[in-house]
Amino acid sequence: MNKHHVDSTVDKVAGKVKEEAGHLTGNSRMESEGIVQQVVAKVEKVAGDVKDSVKSGIDKMLKH
Repeated sequence: MNKHHVDSTVDKVAGKVKEEAGHLTGNSRMESEGIVQQVVAKVEKVAGDVKDSVKSGIDKMLKH
């Protein structure tokens, strides 16, 4: 797990809270912002996964 994974988890939770708060209060802008924040979190998670994969590949190559 790296910084991207931590950031994505925080953004995912914050986005879900914002989405639900917007839904409950009838604030469609807040709801939309929450959805966008969750999408950003998914992209950040993928970036973290790629970073981990590249690091793992490099570590394997250096061990040989």
